[in-house]
Amino acid sequence: MKTARRVSRLLSLSCGLLFFCGSLSAEQVPLKRAVELALGHSTTMQTSLIDEQRAFASYNEARYQYLPQLTVGSGLGKSYGYPLSLEGSAPAIVNTTAQSALINPALRDFVRAARIEYDASGVQTKDQRSQVIQDTVLKYAELSKWETLMTQLSHDYEDALKMEQAVNERISAGVDNPLLRNQARLNAARVYLHISQAQGAIDVLRHELAQLTGLPAAAIETVPESIPPLPEVKQEDNLAAKAAQQSPLIQLADLRATSAAFRARGEHRAMWPSIDFAAQYALLASFNNYQNFFRQGSFQPNNATVGLAIRFPFLNPSQHARAQAADATALHARQDVEATKNQVSDQTLKLQRSVEQLAAAQQVVELEYQIAKSNVDAVQIRVESGSASLHDLDDARNQANEHYDALQDTNFELQRARISLLRATGDLECSGRLAIWKLGSA
Repeated sequence: MKTARRVSRLLSLSCGLLFFCGSLSAEQVPLKRAVELALGHSTTMQTSLIDEQRAFASYNEARYQYLPQLTVGSGLGKSYGYPLSLEGSAPAIVNTTAQSALINPALRDFVRAARIEYDASGVQTKDQRSQVIQDTVLKYAELSKWETLMTQLSHDYEDALKMEQAVNERISAGVDNPLLRNQARLNAARVYLHISQAQGAIDVLRHELAQLTGLPAAAIETVPESIPPLPEVKQEDNLAAKAAQQSPLIQLADLRATSAAFRARGEHRAMWPSIDFAAQYALLASFNNYQNFFRQGSFQPNNATVGLAIRFPFLNPSQHARAQAADATALHARQDVEATKNQVSDQTLKLQRSVEQLAAAQQVVELEYQIAKSNVDAVQIRVESGSASLHDLDDARNQANEHYDALQDTNFELQRARISLLRATGDLECSGRLAIWKLGSA
C-alpha cells in the first residue's frame, strides 16, 4: 500500500514538473506575430514569388523581340579563290548584325498571353498567401486547444490519482470491494492516455508551426486571447455566388484560359505575313581576295545593309496542325473555368451548411457540459451529506470531463469551418471584419 502511494505521488509530481518545465521553456507568441513570421518564412510563399519572377521574365522575353538584337562577331579566315561564306556570312574582320520584329501579328498575341500568365502568377501568389495564413491560423488554434485541454487533463489526472488512493484506503479498511481498485486504476490510466495523446499533438503542432514561422519548436506557446472572434455566418447569404466572384482559383483558371486563347490565335497568325527589321555591317579584308572578283576599284572595306525582311507563309501544314492543337488546349482551359466555378460553389455551400450544423452541435455539447458540471456539484453535496458515494462523484466527474473534451473538439471544428469559409469568400484578410488578417503584403 505504501509503495502504491509513493508511485502515485511520483507520477503526479513528474507530470506537474513536465508541465512546469514546458511552460518555462516556451515563449508566448500571439497569433498575429505567428502569421507575420509564416508569411516571411514560408517556403510556399518563396516558391510562389520565384514563379512570379519567372513569369515576368518570360513576358519580357516575348516583348523584347520588338527591340533590336545586336550581335558583334568576326569571320576571320584565309580565302582561296572566291571568298565563300562562313556560317552564312561573308568572311570579315568585324561583322555586326541587328534584327527585331516590326510587324508580327503572332508575336503580338504571344506577348499578350505572356502578360496574362504573369498576372495569373500574381493571383496564384495571393492564393498561396491565403493558404499560408489559413494553415498557420488553424495550426495555432488547434495548438491552443490542446494546450488548454492539457491544463484541464493535468487537474483530471490529479483527481484520478487522489480517487485511486482513496479507493485503496477504503479497500484496506474493508469498506469497498477490491474489484473497484481496477476501476480506479482504469480511470487514471484513461486520463494518462489522454495526456499522452495531447502531448503528442502539441509536439507535432509545435514542430509544424516551427517549420512555418522559423521559431524553435520548444519556444512556441499560444496566446488564446490573441485569436479574434470569428464573424457569424448567415445562412440566408448567397456565399456561393460571392465565392465564385472572389475565388483566386476561378480567377486563375480564367486568366489561364484567356492566355491559352491568345496563344491559339497567335499560332493561327503565325501563318500571316510578317515584317522584321534587319541591318548588317561588315569590315572586309583584302586578304580574302574580294578585289580579285569585282570590278577594278569597286572594292571597299566598309559595307552596310539596312532593310526589311518580309515573309509570306503560303504552305505550312505543320504549323496548321499546331494551331489546331492550341485551339483544343484553349477549349479545354475554358471548360476548366466552368468546372472550377462549380467546384468552388459546391464547396462553399457545403462549408456554409457545415458551419450551421457545427454551431448547433456546439450549443448541444455546451449544454451537455453545463448539465454534467452541475451534476458534479450536486453529487458533491450528496457525498458530503452521506447520500452518495465517492464512486458516484468519480462517475460524474468522468462524464463532465468527457463533455469538456467534446466541447473543445467541437469549438475547434467550428473554428476550422469558419476560417475555411472566410478564405473561400475572400474575407480572410478583410480589414473590415478581422483586423488581424490585414497584414502587409511586402
